Amino acid sequence: MIYLEIFLSFFQIGLFSFGGGYAALPLIEAQVLEIHNWLTVEEFADLLTISQMTPGPIAINASTFVGTKIAGLPGAVIATIGCVTPSCIIVLILSYYYFKY
Repeated sequence: MIYLEIFLSFFQIGLFSFGGGYAALPLIEAQVLEIHNWLTVEEFADLLTISQMTPGPIAINASTFVGTKIAGLPGAVIATIGCVTPSCIIVLILSYYYFKY
């Protein structure tokens, strides 16, 4: 059940975060700290620091590290997929209509 909660939370973050990776951080913070209470403020601050140091988009890195902290490697994969899936769906729909017309 935790895997479904992780996926739905990060799917929602990926769906509503416009403006780059830093725009997703308040949404991640709200989901992880306030709604689900998965992490403490100190743990979240440490994960954000690590997310900034590693190469790649900060939202994806933060999602991966939060998923790892919550549910290990499967949690990391599910959180990352949940964060990326909305963008992929939107791009597929737009490209379908672009090439159709």
